[in-house]
Amino acid sequence: MDRMSEMLSSIKNASMARKKSVESFYSKECESVAKVLKDRGFLSEVKVFKEGQFKRLNLVLAYEGKIPQVTDVQRISKSGRRQYRGYNELHKVQAGLGVSVVSTSRGIMSGEEARKKKLGGELICQVK
Repeated sequence: MDRMSEMLSSIKNASMARKKSVESFYSKECESVAKVLKDRGFLSEVKVFKEGQFKRLNLVLAYEGKIPQVTDVQRISKSGRRQYRGYNELHKVQAGLGVSVVSTSRGIMSGEEARKKKLGGELICQVK
């Protein structure tokens, strides 16, 4: 399993188990996706720390009362089958309550931001 899939499934599982935080392997792509999720309110904090000689991510999940903000995470573009979308094909996720994460030529950003900048790219995941 690739690092992005591992991070996303860890976030989903920790949310369903009502955990406060989760640790994941570090990569620049994972950190960028986590920052987009933090900006959209699905994560409350993203920390990078070094454990031994390897970097790791500590992701603190966001809750509203006792209800987790993350209910579902879908990995769209996988290593075996990449999914690319133009800016006009990036639709709202769950009527604007969710977020799609897109890797564009100007970096990783939310689908809404990519649509405003008229940028298409690889659709990484959708979080509801």
